[in-house]
Amino acid sequence: QVQLVESGGGLVQAGGSLRLSCAASAVTFTNYAMSWYRQAPGKAREFVARIDSPLQGERTAYADDVKGRFTISRDNLKNLVYLQMNSLKPEDTAVYICKANHYFYHNYYWGQGTQVTVSS
Repeated sequence: QVQLVESGGGLVQAGGSLRLSCAASAVTFTNYAMSWYRQAPGKAREFVARIDSPLQGERTAYADDVKGRFTISRDNLKNLVYLQMNSLKPEDTAVYICKANHYFYHNYYWGQGTQVTVSS
C-alpha cells in the first residue's frame, strides 16, 4: 500500500517561512515525479510545484504565484520530498497535499495533506 505522509504545516505570520515534508513508503521513490498541490476552503485544488524523477532529470516547475518564494527538492535516499516556503502570504493559506506520479505508467497517489495557515 503506497503511503504519502505530509508534515511541517502550521501557523506562521506573513513574511515567515515553513518547510513541508512528504514521506513516501511502499513505492520505488525514484520512479516517481513528486508534486505539491494546495486546496483552500471553498476553492479547487491547485498545482503548486513539481520535481521530476531522477530518471527525468529532476526538472522542477512552479505555479506562477509561488515562483521565487517556494522551492521543491527531494532526497532519494530517504524517500522524502520537501517544499521550502518563504515570504509567505495570507493567500498561501491552504491544505498542502503531496502527489506521486509514476514517470512512465502514469499511476498516481495522493497524501492526506498538512494545514498551512498564514496570518496577516
